[in-house]
Amino acid sequence: MDTKKIGILVGREWSWPPAFIEEVNRRNEGVVAEFVKLGGTRMAEDNEYAVIIDRISHEIPYYRTFLKTAALAGTILINNPFWWSADDKFFGASLLTRLGIAHPRTVALPSHSYVEGVVEESLRNLRYPIPWREHVDYVGGFPLILKPAWGGGFKNVYKVNNYEELWRAYNETGTECMMLQEFIAWEKYVRCICIGKEHIMTIQIRCQCPLATSLLPRRPVSDR
Repeated sequence: MDTKKIGILVGREWSWPPAFIEEVNRRNEGVVAEFVKLGGTRMAEDNEYAVIIDRISHEIPYYRTFLKTAALAGTILINNPFWWSADDKFFGASLLTRLGIAHPRTVALPSHSYVEGVVEESLRNLRYPIPWREHVDYVGGFPLILKPAWGGGFKNVYKVNNYEELWRAYNETGTECMMLQEFIAWEKYVRCICIGKEHIMTIQIRCQCPLATSLLPRRPVSDR
């Protein structure tokens, strides 16, 4: 029986990946797991992995390019890199709202800056100045959250308390597509993991990120 290989693409997290690799290899079931190592990808090349578990390509464009080529070679990918282009936070907010699921009010904003070559004529469809007061009123006033439509890890996320702070933060965002979002003060933070479109597992998060702690003040969470 040929040995099947599972490849892991990973970022900063360092709890699940090594534990998963150790557990797969310990079972000795004709399947081995290892970290993927890349130095370049040739077009239409074959892939040695039956499955690749991807935990970081949302931040590394080259990884997405590699994964799409791996899919052509028949590799099963978890998560799907082709979904990434549609999987932005603003689309998620709109989708949930259409489905009748509560979501903080959110407004997508034109970028502060553009790459070289984008000239004034390319932006003629944009309304200037941005109607800040209309947007702030829509999301419920201050404080509010300014954050990217793509990304994670609390990068470029701001809690702003007035227009001066809002404009100062927005001026730092460069070419990012940013969003204004209603501020929700919460006491418990739970993520819901859906497995096989049938089973839901809730995971209580005790976030250790200093930025998250400052953004979302909360009372102590009960262990019950």
